Amino acid sequence: MYPSDLKYTKDHEWIRIDGAEAAVGITDFAQRQLGDVVFVELPEVGRTLKEGEVFGTIESVKAVSELFSPVSGEVVAVNGELGSHPDKVNSAPHESWMIRIRPSDPAEAGHLLDAAAYMELVK
Repeated sequence: MYPSDLKYTKDHEWIRIDGAEAAVGITDFAQRQLGDVVFVELPEVGRTLKEGEVFGTIESVKAVSELFSPVSGEVVAVNGELGSHPDKVNSAPHESWMIRIRPSDPAEAGHLLDAAAYMELVK
Protein backbone atom coordinates (compact mmCIF):
# COMPACT_ATOMS: atom_id res chain seq x y z
CA MET A 1 0.00 0.00 0.00
CA TYR A 2 2.85 2.41 0.79
CA PRO A 3 5.70 2.31 -1.73
CA SER A 4 8.98 1.05 -0.29
CA ASP A 5 11.06 3.50 -2.36
CA LEU A 6 9.60 6.44 -0.39
CA LYS A 7 10.43 7.79 3.07
CA TYR A 8 7.64 9.18 5.24
CA THR A 9 7.17 11.85 7.90
CA LYS A 10 4.93 11.64 10.95
CA ASP A 11 3.06 14.60 9.40
CA HIS A 12 2.09 12.36 6.43
CA GLU A 13 4.36 13.72 3.71
CA TRP A 14 6.47 11.42 1.57
CA ILE A 15 9.81 12.02 -0.13
CA ARG A 16 11.34 10.15 -3.05
CA ILE A 17 15.08 10.83 -3.29
CA ASP A 18 16.34 10.71 -6.86
CA GLY A 19 20.03 11.56 -7.05
CA ALA A 20 20.64 15.18 -6.02
CA GLU A 21 16.91 16.01 -5.99
CA ALA A 22 13.84 14.70 -4.23
CA ALA A 23 10.10 14.81 -4.91
CA VAL A 24 7.71 15.55 -2.04
CA GLY A 25 3.98 14.83 -1.74
CA ILE A 26 1.37 13.65 0.75
CA THR A 27 0.50 10.08 1.61
CA ASP A 28 -2.60 8.10 0.79
CA PHE A 29 -3.52 8.23 4.49
CA ALA A 30 -3.36 12.05 4.43
CA GLN A 31 -5.50 12.42 1.32
CA ARG A 32 -8.11 10.04 2.77
CA GLN A 33 -8.24 12.11 5.97
CA LEU A 34 -8.63 15.32 3.96
CA GLY A 35 -11.29 14.13 1.55
CA ASP A 36 -11.71 15.78 -1.86
CA VAL A 37 -8.78 18.13 -2.46
CA VAL A 38 -9.90 21.38 -4.10
CA PHE A 39 -6.80 23.61 -3.89
CA VAL A 40 -3.05 23.30 -3.33
CA GLU A 41 -0.86 26.33 -2.53
CA LEU A 42 2.82 25.71 -3.24
CA PRO A 43 5.99 27.81 -2.79
CA GLU A 44 7.99 29.69 -5.40
CA VAL A 45 10.89 27.93 -7.12
CA GLY A 46 14.12 29.05 -5.47
CA ARG A 47 12.72 29.20 -1.95
CA THR A 48 14.97 27.68 0.70
CA LEU A 49 13.23 25.47 3.25
CA LYS A 50 14.31 24.09 6.59
CA GLU A 51 13.38 20.59 7.68
CA GLY A 52 9.88 20.68 9.16
CA GLU A 53 9.09 24.14 7.75
CA VAL A 54 5.67 24.80 6.22
CA PHE A 55 6.02 24.98 2.42
CA GLY A 56 2.39 25.32 1.45
CA THR A 57 -1.19 24.39 2.18
CA ILE A 58 -3.68 21.89 0.89
CA GLU A 59 -7.40 22.60 0.99
CA SER A 60 -10.16 20.03 0.85
CA VAL A 61 -13.90 20.17 1.26
CA LYS A 62 -13.29 19.36 4.95
CA ALA A 63 -10.25 21.41 6.01
CA VAL A 64 -7.12 23.38 5.18
CA SER A 65 -3.86 21.69 6.22
CA GLU A 66 -0.26 22.82 6.18
CA LEU A 67 2.41 20.97 4.21
CA PHE A 68 5.78 20.39 5.90
CA SER A 69 9.16 19.88 4.23
CA PRO A 70 10.69 16.49 5.14
CA VAL A 71 14.24 17.85 4.62
CA SER A 72 16.07 21.17 4.27
CA GLY A 73 16.93 22.44 0.82
CA GLU A 74 16.02 24.57 -2.17
CA VAL A 75 12.76 24.21 -4.09
CA VAL A 76 13.80 23.46 -7.69
CA ALA A 77 10.36 22.69 -9.19
CA VAL A 78 6.67 22.98 -8.37
CA ASN A 79 4.01 20.72 -9.85
CA GLY A 80 1.94 23.31 -11.73
CA GLU A 81 -0.54 20.64 -12.85
CA LEU A 82 -1.96 20.59 -9.32
CA GLY A 83 -3.13 24.19 -9.79
CA SER A 84 -5.76 23.12 -12.31
CA HIS A 85 -6.11 19.48 -11.18
CA PRO A 86 -5.68 19.35 -7.37
CA ASP A 87 -7.79 16.17 -7.35
CA LYS A 88 -4.74 14.25 -8.68
CA VAL A 89 -3.60 14.20 -5.04
CA ASN A 90 -6.66 12.06 -4.29
CA SER A 91 -6.45 9.75 -7.29
CA ALA A 92 -2.67 9.13 -7.22
CA PRO A 93 -1.18 10.45 -3.97
CA HIS A 94 2.15 8.63 -4.20
CA GLU A 95 2.72 9.73 -7.82
CA SER A 96 1.42 13.31 -7.49
CA TRP A 97 4.46 15.17 -6.26
CA MET A 98 4.01 18.75 -5.08
CA ILE A 99 7.55 20.09 -5.02
CA ARG A 100 11.01 18.95 -6.02
CA ILE A 101 13.72 19.95 -3.61
CA ARG A 102 17.52 19.84 -3.73
CA PRO A 103 18.38 18.65 -0.20
CA SER A 104 21.12 20.63 1.51
CA ASP A 105 21.85 17.79 3.95
CA PRO A 106 20.94 14.37 2.52
CA ALA A 107 21.59 12.79 5.94
CA GLU A 108 18.37 14.40 7.24
CA ALA A 109 16.37 11.79 5.34
CA GLY A 110 17.98 9.10 7.49
CA HIS A 111 15.56 9.66 10.37
CA LEU A 112 12.40 9.50 8.25
CA LEU A 113 10.13 6.47 8.41
CA ASP A 114 10.32 3.58 5.97
CA ALA A 115 7.09 2.09 4.58
CA ALA A 116 6.74 -0.52 7.36
CA ALA A 117 7.22 2.04 10.14
CA TYR A 118 4.77 4.43 8.48
CA MET A 119 2.14 1.69 8.16
CA GLU A 120 2.54 1.03 11.89
CA LEU A 121 2.01 4.74 12.58
CA VAL A 122 -1.26 4.96 10.65
CA LYS A 123 -2.88 1.61 11.44
